[in-house]
Amino acid sequence: MVSIATWNINSVRLRIDQVERFLTEQAPDVLCLQEIKVAEHLFPHEMFERLGYVHRAVHGQKGYHGVATVSRLPFRDFSKHDWQDNGEARHIGIELLGAGQGLIVENVYIPAGGDVPDRAVNAKFGQKLDFLGRMTRWADAIDRPTLIVGDFNVAPLDCDVYDHKALLKVVSHTPIEVETLGTFRDAHGWVDLGRRFIPAPERNYSWWSYRSYWREKDQGRRLDHMWASPELAPQARAHRFVEETRRWEQPSDHVPLITEFDL
Repeated sequence: MVSIATWNINSVRLRIDQVERFLTEQAPDVLCLQEIKVAEHLFPHEMFERLGYVHRAVHGQKGYHGVATVSRLPFRDFSKHDWQDNGEARHIGIELLGAGQGLIVENVYIPAGGDVPDRAVNAKFGQKLDFLGRMTRWADAIDRPTLIVGDFNVAPLDCDVYDHKALLKVVSHTPIEVETLGTFRDAHGWVDLGRRFIPAPERNYSWWSYRSYWREKDQGRRLDHMWASPELAPQARAHRFVEETRRWEQPSDHVPLITEFDL
């Protein structure tokens, strides 16, 4: 079995202790991190090396965004797309070798999109939709078993948010975002592993705002995803979200997801 995890860590250096605890307790073979907020030359390699994650691919930038994939299994760098079309570090792709031979793992951090769901008055919202459009054109040409994971910043189903009606005009759950993400899904027939193993309408949140007392109000959204290409999906054996990390001291606002594959 090969286990692959994804986690928007919201600063890998600030939360390096939480990452170490997660890797020690959960021991995934591969961990995809988003929003690492660090330039590549300052990435904290030492801890990962010490725990046996000796294979690392980092696409970072100072202070913002950034993604990294660390692994106990060998891999080769596979792709680095600028779907934002402005040089921001939001994607890294690898091809697993060894036990996961041939599997492509794409790690992506889709833009949040600002606060106003109207591209005419909010350029960030337009950039988010265009980002998804570029991903969709890319997905049309995929011809390898592929897993795409990360912070998609979209909660696609009515039950993926704590209050569907209240959030219809809130960025991350607007109809245009859901439709645009659905077009990306259909471009390759992606299988949403989160909902394959935790069927709707079961609660399956991955993000809670720092602005609310999350355990009391449980105002969550399912923004983080692991989607498998059609030929890979049948090899997925289990999927879970690790909500306990949100209770740790100085936590990320996202929790990790883990899927196990029989490769």
